[in-house]
Amino acid sequence: MANSISYKDSGVDVERGYEAVKLMKKYVKSTYTEGVLGDLGSFGGFFKMPKIKNPVLVAGTDGVGTKLKYAIIADKHDTIGIDAVAMCVNDIICQGAKPLFFLDYFATGALSPEKVATVVSGVAKGCRQSGAALIGGETAEMPGFYPEGDYDIAGFAVGVVDKKKIINGSNIKKGDILIGIKSSGIHSNGYSLVRKLWGEDISKLRIYDEELGACPIDVLLTPTKIYVNSILSLINVVKVKGIAHITGGGFIENIPRIFPEGIGCEIDINSYEVPAVFKVMQKRANISDEQIYNTFNMGIGMVVCVDPKDVDVTIKQLEKTGEDCVILGRTVKGKGVKLK
Repeated sequence: MANSISYKDSGVDVERGYEAVKLMKKYVKSTYTEGVLGDLGSFGGFFKMPKIKNPVLVAGTDGVGTKLKYAIIADKHDTIGIDAVAMCVNDIICQGAKPLFFLDYFATGALSPEKVATVVSGVAKGCRQSGAALIGGETAEMPGFYPEGDYDIAGFAVGVVDKKKIINGSNIKKGDILIGIKSSGIHSNGYSLVRKLWGEDISKLRIYDEELGACPIDVLLTPTKIYVNSILSLINVVKVKGIAHITGGGFIENIPRIFPEGIGCEIDINSYEVPAVFKVMQKRANISDEQIYNTFNMGIGMVVCVDPKDVDVTIKQLEKTGEDCVILGRTVKGKGVKLK
C-alpha cells in the first residue's frame, strides 16, 4: 500500500485555521452593530437593512498595495488592517453612503494564527472607526504561492444612502469651492515609488531622519485616516456637491472624477504646508509638481466641493469633528486640474 499524503503534508494545517478564528473572534465581535444577524462562522454574513425610504447600496473593494512590504519587514501587523478598511469606506462615503458592513480577505503561504489575529485586530479597529460591522471574511493558506512570512490583505465594504441624497457631483458648477481635508500621511497609495526611494533595509528605516523629523518606518506605516464620521456629520448640515477621495493618481486623477462635463479646477498648492515626507520624496525622486501631485495625496486625503456661501459653515463643521482643512481652490470652465 502506498504511503498516504494528508492535507497537512501538502502545507495546509486546518488546525491553524481553527486557532486563527478562535483568536480573532473577540476583535470581530467588537465591531457588531444592531444590524448584524447571526454570528461568526456561518457560510455567509447576515445584515439587516436599515429603515431608509429609498435605500441604495454602495459597494467598494480595495487592498493596501505594497505598503504591506513595510508591515512585513518591520514585523508590525496591528495597523495594516486599518488601511484595508479605510481604503474601502473612504471611497463609499464619497457618495454619501454610511458604511454598514465589511468583509476581509487574508491570504498567506503558512498561516500564523497570532499574526492573522493581529492583522484582524486592525481591521476591527478600522471598522469601529467607520461604524461598519465586520461580518465575515476569508483566511486562505496557500503554500508555495506566497514567500515565507508574506501575506496579502484586502477588503470589501457596503454602505447605504437614500437615493435622493446620493452625492455624485452632477450639480457642481463654475465658481464652487474645493476644501481639502488633511491626511494622516501617505495613506496607502504610491508605495511602489516609496519603496524605490526609501528602500527596505529595516535597520536604516528605524534611524531618526532629520528631514522627516521621525524614523522613516513610523511615517511609512502611519495608517490611513478614516473620514466617515466627519463626512457624515458634514452632509447633515451642508449641501455637499461632490467628494473626492485622494488615492492613487493624487490630485490630478481623483478630483476631476467628481466634475460634470465642461468643469475643471484650479488648485493653489501654496494654500497649505505640504508635509515633510512628500517634500523629501519629491527631492529624492527629482520629479515635477505635476508628477508628484499625480502620485500622492500630498497631505490632503479628501476634497469636498461646496457652494461659496457654504464655505465657512463647512470649515467650522469639519473642525468641530477634529479635521484640519484648507481652501484648496475653485472650479472653472474647462477640464482637469491646473496647479498654481
